[in-house]
Amino acid sequence: MIVRIGEHASGLRVERERVLDGPIGGHLSDDSGDKAAPLAFRREIVSSWRRCQLVGMAPTSEDVPYRPEFERPNRLLRAAGPVIDRLAEQMEDEPVSILLADSDAQIIDRRAGARELAKALDRASVSPGFLYAEEFTGTNGIGSALEERKPFTVSGSEHFREILQDFTCIGSPVVHPITGAVEGVLDVTCRVDDTHEALKPLVLAAVREIESRIYADASRREQMLLEQFLRAGRRNTHAVLSLNEDVVMANTSASLLLDLSDQAMLWDWACTMLGSGDEAVGEVRLARDVVVQARATRVGDRGATAGVLVEMRTPSRPEARPATPRSTSRRKPGRTRQTVDGLIGRSIAAARLRGDVDAALEVRQPLLVSGEAGTGKLHLATHLHRRRSGQDALTVLDTLTAYDDPQAWIGRLTTALGRGDTVVLRHLDQLPAAIGARVEHSVENAALGRVIATARTRGDDTAAARVLDHFPVSITVPPLRYRGDDIADLAPALLAARTNHRPVPRLLPGTLRTLAALDWPGNIRELEAVLATAAVRSMGSDIAHEHLPPEYRSSRDRTGGRSLQRAERDIVMEALAETNGNKAAAADRLGVARSTLYRKMRILGIDENHLPSASSPK
Repeated sequence: MIVRIGEHASGLRVERERVLDGPIGGHLSDDSGDKAAPLAFRREIVSSWRRCQLVGMAPTSEDVPYRPEFERPNRLLRAAGPVIDRLAEQMEDEPVSILLADSDAQIIDRRAGARELAKALDRASVSPGFLYAEEFTGTNGIGSALEERKPFTVSGSEHFREILQDFTCIGSPVVHPITGAVEGVLDVTCRVDDTHEALKPLVLAAVREIESRIYADASRREQMLLEQFLRAGRRNTHAVLSLNEDVVMANTSASLLLDLSDQAMLWDWACTMLGSGDEAVGEVRLARDVVVQARATRVGDRGATAGVLVEMRTPSRPEARPATPRSTSRRKPGRTRQTVDGLIGRSIAAARLRGDVDAALEVRQPLLVSGEAGTGKLHLATHLHRRRSGQDALTVLDTLTAYDDPQAWIGRLTTALGRGDTVVLRHLDQLPAAIGARVEHSVENAALGRVIATARTRGDDTAAARVLDHFPVSITVPPLRYRGDDIADLAPALLAARTNHRPVPRLLPGTLRTLAALDWPGNIRELEAVLATAAVRSMGSDIAHEHLPPEYRSSRDRTGGRSLQRAERDIVMEALAETNGNKAAAADRLGVARSTLYRKMRILGIDENHLPSASSPK
């Protein structure tokens, strides 16, 4: 049913105001018993209005988020382009506009019919680049269809925002027939007075055709991947992987060699290395500290890539598996050195952190673990205790709780130290000044190596800072924005801890690429929350782009990549300075292969003829 604005428009406005002015959700009850005032608006419309009110949207607001530069989803455009072209030709000069939006509800294509309609849509910001997710733009044919995952009609005063009430919008999600993921929305928009009952069947028929084309395209791409995979498997016995955003095929050798996180990492590596070429060769470090020689080959044409074929062989030279005391120990399949040690990550920052931990453990002094909020300081403190004291008792005392009862808190500290526990003092930089002297005395007299503290910084001349002065050895946990490469390793561990689904959901390559490019001001704690939400939305399946919260589906307007590059350059330059430009020693200091260091130096623009020394100013 389509609600029209005509002779009863005034009555609709009164009813609309009655619903919006009432209690949120108060008009959705089936058993309200209100027979005298039946709703003039459909229940799905009122439900959408309720969602808009819950996010604080005002009906009079007109702001629409705009991204002048946006990614164009190739798969959706390949399937929808010919269908939209035909519809646009058939409806040329008609008072109807055809809109295509991506899975974020951002309009990526518009085919306006009559010129006057195009002008009206421009005034209402209904054009490419504008984001029509319901939480940003209210009840509308695009955002509400995405929210409900079904065809959705919004006409006239059914729009939550007044600026859209001149239009009727009929939108339907485009669903991938194989994965079930929502690829985007096809919408037909016209003025209310031009609404016709044939428009909804037209949209539904067009969506069915687009979905059929996606299926055919996916089948063709998967067939091409399979053919290349089988052909490569026949000609060698090395590890072979054939993959794209949705499909992964691996032979036995690859399955034994690769960890779950490696698949997404290899897709990202192949896309970066190939660029505009059809083949690339390079060295890749996998999650198990294995360095492989990999060849990436494009499958399909450059304009319509079906995926990539990755062939890997493990070099026989020593650096294929770094010669560390732990590398010769027996490990369970799928476990990395980082996982065994309790410190996950393949980035240079993670390797540097492990080196700092090893150095700190050689000194039995009070240890300070510093870093931004959410970086995992308590996890590292616990790890330090296990490495240093094995299964001895550990007591964690949060100084923020000392404000409630300082004397009881001091009593717990004294008791724990008295029985020989290792004590972790969390948030020591927030220590109440009233007990500063007593805590300082306790730290001074504690057994060597039995006190570990966490803090954001050492601070200035405060009681907490004076206590922190008694921690001569400190380790700084790097923020997650400097550890983009580590998300491939962190995600499986965080997901395993937060979901009961088995096997644990994996990140699809495109999802990992998006997450790795973000800045993460909340660090690992924020990543954990995002992954927990995505795992619930995926219902146990692999986590695709659309399972992420909307605000995490794009890395545009963020500086994660640049921050990571700056951080990596600083770390590499510091290691080179500490080793007086000795690249072999610097590689050992960073915990990476020498060839990896050379590659990083090239990527980061470090001139090996002008390397810093330990005495160089920083």
